[in-house]
Amino acid sequence: MTETANARKIAFATFVRRALDEARATRAWSGTEVSRRTGVSRQTINRWVRGDWASDPEAERVVAFCEGLGLNPAAAFAALGWDRTATGPRAGQPAPPMDPDVEALLRRLVDPNVSDAEKFHIRETIRYLAYRPTLPVDVRKRGNQAG
Repeated sequence: MTETANARKIAFATFVRRALDEARATRAWSGTEVSRRTGVSRQTINRWVRGDWASDPEAERVVAFCEGLGLNPAAAFAALGWDRTATGPRAGQPAPPMDPDVEALLRRLVDPNVSDAEKFHIRETIRYLAYRPTLPVDVRKRGNQAG
């Protein structure tokens, strides 16, 4: 293994370890919960932490891991020595229009006048909504008819 490859493994392992430590400390998430929220298996995450991989991690898994933890994939890509602007299949595509309510929430998350407790509540609510099972179409239609 070259010195550069070893340095990349160490840098990425450090990135993953810090992300896991933060998820445990701020959200009280176990390794199983991190795996569930990110869609990346515990085995894969453990290999990343150990630097035990022969070929680079799949970009889609790295992005899923970062997005599940609310992290910018560019930081992981930098640790891996990848081009920070390439984010997989979405590169070069315009961002979809954002709902005004979502924009308002994002503004609150970066507003220094909003308390950490409120920001935590906003993040937890967003995570809940992002990862809850979707209702089958026929159940949603019945709910609309009932009102």
